[in-house]
Amino acid sequence: MRIVVALGGNALLERKDKPDAAVERHHIRDAAAALAPLAHDHQLIICHGNGPQVGLLAMESEADPALSRPYPLDALGAQTQGMIGYWLTQELRNCGVVSPIVAVITQTLVDSFDPGFASPTKFIGRSYSHQEALELAARHGWEVRADGARWRRVVASPRPIGIIEQDSISRLLDLGTVVVCGGGGGSPVILDPAGQLRGVEAVVDKDYTSARIAVNVGADRLLLLTDVEAVMNDFGTPAARAIDRISVDELATLNLPAGSMGPKVAAAAWFTARTSHPSAIGALVQGAEVLSGRAGTTITSHP
Repeated sequence: MRIVVALGGNALLERKDKPDAAVERHHIRDAAAALAPLAHDHQLIICHGNGPQVGLLAMESEADPALSRPYPLDALGAQTQGMIGYWLTQELRNCGVVSPIVAVITQTLVDSFDPGFASPTKFIGRSYSHQEALELAARHGWEVRADGARWRRVVASPRPIGIIEQDSISRLLDLGTVVVCGGGGGSPVILDPAGQLRGVEAVVDKDYTSARIAVNVGADRLLLLTDVEAVMNDFGTPAARAIDRISVDELATLNLPAGSMGPKVAAAAWFTARTSHPSAIGALVQGAEVLSGRAGTTITSHP
C-alpha cells in the first residue's frame, strides 16, 4: 500500500523531556525502528511535527541580542525540517531500510486571508505554569493558552491549500523512495500580488498538511502517530474510553480540543471523506498494529 505517516512532534520530544539533541536523537531512533517495518512492506511518506523544536528556536531567536529582529517562523520551520529530516533519514537507514530515503524541505501554500491568522491555535514550544506563561507573554508579545494542566505559546495556523514541492514528492515516491516531507506542516508561504512566493509568520498543522499530501499522492492509508494510544470518548472524565473504530459522521459528534487531538481527528476525517480510504490515529510504538486496526482508532467512511 501507499501510506502517509504523520509523526507528532511530542512523540519525538516528550513533554517531560529536556530539548537536548541527544534526547531527540533517542526518540527519533525509536521512531525509525517503529517505521522501518512499514517502509519494508509499503510505499511510505513520512511527515513530522515540530512544535517543541520550532518553539525552542523561536525563543532562542527572540533572546539573541545580536539580532535586529527575531527570525520569522517560516524560516525557523525550515530549519527544523532540515534537522529532523536529517536525523530521520539517518536512523531509518541505520534500522535497515534499503530503499532510497530523501528529506524534502517543503513549502506549504496558504491563503493570506485564512481566519487562522486572526485566531492562533497552534501550540509551539515547551509548557509553563500559568504565571510563567503570563510573564513570557508580556515580555515577548506572545499569545498563550492552556494545554491540559500547563500553558504554552500559540501561533497562527492557517490551513494548507497546496504543496509547492508536490511534483517532486510524487516523482520520488513513484521511484520507490521513502520520502520525508511536510515537516512541521511545511514552511507557510503565500503568493503575493506579483505572483512571488513569500513566507508568512505562522506554523501550519502537520496533520492537515499530511492529509493533503496523502490525497495528492493517492495514498491508501493515512496514519497519525503520536504519544497517545487512541482517540478517547469522554476524555478527561472517569468515563473515558478508547475508541477503536468510528465513522466520519460519528466523529463529527465528538467535542475535542482545538489545539491537540482536534486537528488530528479533523485531518483524518477530511482524508477519509475525500478518498473513502481508512485513516487511523494511535501510538507511534504501535505503528504496524495501528495500520492493521489492532490498535489505535480507525476512521472509516461509513459506520
